[in-house]
Amino acid sequence: MGPLDGMRIPAPLRSVRLKLLLIALLPMVVLLPLLLGGTMLRWTGKIDDLLIVKVTGDLTIADQYLGRLLENSGERLDALAQSVALRDALGDETTLDTLLAERRDALGLDFLYLADAADAPAGFAPDDWPVIRRALDGRWQSAVDVLTPAQLRALSPDLATRAAIPIVASDADTASGQAVEGRGMIIHSAAPVIRANGGTTALVGGVLLNRNLGFIDTINALVYREGSLPEGSQGTATLFLDDLRISTNVRLFEDVRALGTRVSPEVRAAVLGAGRPWFDRAFVVNDWYISAYEPIEDSRGDRIGMLYVGFLEAPFSRSKIVSVLSLTLIFLGIAALSVPIFLRWAGHIFRPLERMTQTIARVEGGELAARNALGRDDDEIARVAHHLDGLLDQVQARDRELRDWAETLNDRVDARTRDLQAANEKLERTTERLIMSEKLAAVGEITAGVAHEINNPVAVIQGNLDVAREMLGPEAEKVGTEFRLIDDQVYRIGVIVSKLLQFARPAEFSGAANHLVAADVVRDCLLLIRHQVEAAGVALVHDLSPAPPVLIERTELQQVIVNLALNALHAMPGGGRLTIRCGPAPGGTVIEVEDTGTGMDDTTLRRIFDPFFTTKQAQGTGLGLSISQTLIARAGGRITATSTPGEGSRFEIWLPEVPLPKVPLPEAPSPTGPAQA
Repeated sequence: MGPLDGMRIPAPLRSVRLKLLLIALLPMVVLLPLLLGGTMLRWTGKIDDLLIVKVTGDLTIADQYLGRLLENSGERLDALAQSVALRDALGDETTLDTLLAERRDALGLDFLYLADAADAPAGFAPDDWPVIRRALDGRWQSAVDVLTPAQLRALSPDLATRAAIPIVASDADTASGQAVEGRGMIIHSAAPVIRANGGTTALVGGVLLNRNLGFIDTINALVYREGSLPEGSQGTATLFLDDLRISTNVRLFEDVRALGTRVSPEVRAAVLGAGRPWFDRAFVVNDWYISAYEPIEDSRGDRIGMLYVGFLEAPFSRSKIVSVLSLTLIFLGIAALSVPIFLRWAGHIFRPLERMTQTIARVEGGELAARNALGRDDDEIARVAHHLDGLLDQVQARDRELRDWAETLNDRVDARTRDLQAANEKLERTTERLIMSEKLAAVGEITAGVAHEINNPVAVIQGNLDVAREMLGPEAEKVGTEFRLIDDQVYRIGVIVSKLLQFARPAEFSGAANHLVAADVVRDCLLLIRHQVEAAGVALVHDLSPAPPVLIERTELQQVIVNLALNALHAMPGGGRLTIRCGPAPGGTVIEVEDTGTGMDDTTLRRIFDPFFTTKQAQGTGLGLSISQTLIARAGGRITATSTPGEGSRFEIWLPEVPLPKVPLPEAPSPTGPAQA
């Protein structure tokens, strides 16, 4: 047992220990789990929302494909109706039958015939079918319709056989007692044919969608391309006649498609009953899918079926569970490692405090010889305990002096008190100056270290660049522009390093802004943004005229111009024209950057120079224009902007003219200079 075991700890200290432990452990064991749980819950909700957005987009693609299929069917049938071959064959029934049979096979149709008010297959009277009636009125039309078994047999006995789908009994089945669905869903198209006598006949054709696996597999291939879903997920598409699957790539078993199965009653009620699209998770045949359904209407406007796309939910659910478990295990591991370490550290802190409390209590009880007697620990609390022992020694000595010199002690105490007060005030002032000096020294040391660490790799870059020039020899001229750009940027890094060193050791540096010609800086910027301009498909126009010299850091002016040019490119995602001008202006030099992009409204224009204001959402920080305004203002200039929504924006930089100094300026350091400093 240790020397402290079994000792009574005063209640106030136990309370402080408990409070400190609670304060330290509360973030780890309460607040952090709550924050982590809330974050994971919000994250999983966002993933579910993104899955619904994706399946909504998938259904849109499938719907557009079906619409395009209807349009193509009508256009091809109209082209045949207007063809010379069909008009020439109208007078000869044998030739007409042969032509229709050939064109039906060539167009991939399941039936093709001519019909009018007096002559039409059984069940296809023009008055009963809006598609045929519209063709007889002079315009082609294409729609999705449903034919009865008798109507299918009237067109072709083979169609009735192909359309028949056995119904798979399930809990979602209706109580109709029907074992086979004999109706057929078709793409129904008709186009007008003008006879020689001026009369109009309808050319009617269509494709059976029952068991049309090529149609549904094409939709699935368009919507769910390879790589569009994570490993383990599977995209599916289905065409429903009412609530019955008549064409699908959903599997009932491994190689058996789920033809003849029904949709759930909830989906049927929402889509077929209320006519609303369905975007949610749904149980499809034998598993849960992120699903999207929309109703299909026939040529009369009646809801006759549904179009469905969806993908397996299981891989996404597994990913969410694995992520949640991983984060939970990581948190528990961190807590298991950190809490014992913290408690051990806390014990080292509290034991000296408890010893000092006990010592003070013994001294207060009259035991003036009581001491802490701690080891030679060198932490702050141990030093306080040793100092307390020293003070107790002094107290004991003073106590002896008090017994011998009672009267003179009061005077000495008063004098000592005054000395202590003065020393305390002096100590406080000295401590404040010392803290400030240490802070400044630490900042300077860190800055110098960072500058030194940057200088080394920059020197390596410049050295290897020089070696590349020597090895390439005359061949280096082919990439001379690129080498010069690298030199400029290395020099720019060198300038930054120089500034850092100037901050660390200001007495060793004295610098000023450069006298420069703005047009030269603009030319360098045109080279820097050349690749971005070409990639954006933007036409670059520049007009650089001689202008008075200005006083500004070259890299700072480059930063402002490049920032404005890149902002202009972002405002022209579909291409456009970027115009950069530089020339004289009253009292100085003006630089203009103008684009033909989307422009800005008055509200946005008033806030563009505010820090952290951006219109690029997650792609920007909102600091570019604010920093640019600061740099130009520091050079004594100003930057303004005008914009018209839908037409473009124009930024204007004005810098004051600064006469060149009478004393010749030293030559600018070589590009390798800063890097080798």
